Amino acid sequence: MIFKSQLSVISDFLVSIHIDGTINWKHHVEHIIPKLSRACYIMRSIKPYVSINKFNIVYYSYFHSIMAYGLPFWGNSSHSIKAFRMQKYTICIKMGCKNWESYRKLFRKLKILPLASQYILSFMLFVINNKNQFTTISEIQNKNTRQLNHFHQPRPNLSKYLKGTS
Repeated sequence: MIFKSQLSVISDFLVSIHIDGTINWKHHVEHIIPKLSRACYIMRSIKPYVSINKFNIVYYSYFHSIMAYGLPFWGNSSHSIKAFRMQKYTICIKMGCKNWESYRKLFRKLKILPLASQYILSFMLFVINNKNQFTTISEIQNKNTRQLNHFHQPRPNLSKYLKGTS
């Protein structure tokens, strides 16, 4: 049986994609930052009591699941730097490091992908899972070239289309 207080905690971590009229993803990032902050608070409060392996479970179940939801769509926006800063803060909590230390080594040591690398991975998985929706060069031209099986990139006429997933 779930009580009201437990239900409110669960609903705090539910994520949805927020789209505004300008499609610049600012509203979506501002919506997930408080959720990421709550996940950081949980990780900071349990750190003295759990092992690194259990801490990784909490990181992936709370923080990473919120950050990765819809990442192929909002990951290339200029507002995603805020989520990356929260991810670095989480790594700092986990490792007990100082602000001036290199986070690149910490990400490698923990085997966690930074937000930009996670965006590239999720985007490539999106393309692989939806490759039937893309046109290949062989479908457009009859010339036998080395790039015959590559995807055809249409010339965009709008910058919003250029920044989109397709």
